[in-house]
Amino acid sequence: MSEQKLGKIAVIGGTGKAGCPLVKQILKRGYSIRMLVRNPEKVTVKDENVEIIKGDARNLESIQALLEGCDAVLSTLGQPKGESPIFSTATSHVLNTMKEKEIKRYILVTGMGINVPGDKKGFKDKLMSKIMKMMFPAIILDKQKEYEILSKSNLDWTLVRLPLIVEEPSTGNIKIHNEHVPGKKISSEDLADFLTNQITATGNIRKTPFIAN
Repeated sequence: MSEQKLGKIAVIGGTGKAGCPLVKQILKRGYSIRMLVRNPEKVTVKDENVEIIKGDARNLESIQALLEGCDAVLSTLGQPKGESPIFSTATSHVLNTMKEKEIKRYILVTGMGINVPGDKKGFKDKLMSKIMKMMFPAIILDKQKEYEILSKSNLDWTLVRLPLIVEEPSTGNIKIHNEHVPGKKISSEDLADFLTNQITATGNIRKTPFIAN
C-alpha cells in the first residue's frame, strides 16, 4: 500500500515530547492528520493538513469522531497527572471503533516494563521494571491490561516498547529487539521516524518490539 493511498492518519497524544516530532514526521511523509487533543491551545504544529478534534481518549464518542475517514491510528498517549490510568480504556475504544470503520492499522507506544511472553530481559531491565511497578503500580497494571486487550485482537496492531525518551535530534541508528531492551534511551525524532515507518511496514504486525538508540 503506498503513502498516496494511505492518506489520513489519526493521531492520539500529538502534543507531548514524543507526539510533536511524530506529527511533523507524518506530515513530512505527505500524509494528512486528524489529531485528538484535550487542549487545542497546546498544539504547536500549524498546518493546513492537520485537523484538530477536541476530546478525550477515554470518551468513545471522541474516538469515533477522530477516526472518521482515517486509514491508520498512531498513539503516543501520555498519562494525565493526578488522574486514573487511561491506557486500556483508550485502546479498547480505538479497537472497537477501528472494527466499525474497517481500519486495520494501529501503532502505539508503551513502557519497557510491560511483560510479554517470550521476553528475555536482563537483570538491569528486570530491576527497572520492578522499580517502575513499585512507583506507579496502577499505571503499570493498566498498561499491562492494554497489552492483554491488544493480544486478543486480530487487527494489525504494533505495540512499541520504549526506554527513556529524550528530546534529541535523530541519530539514524535505531536498534530493534523483540525479547529485551537494546539500549537506555531513544531520541524523540528517531522514535517518530520508526513509528511513521510502521504505517506501511508489515514486519512488526501483532508484535511488541523494543527499540532504542
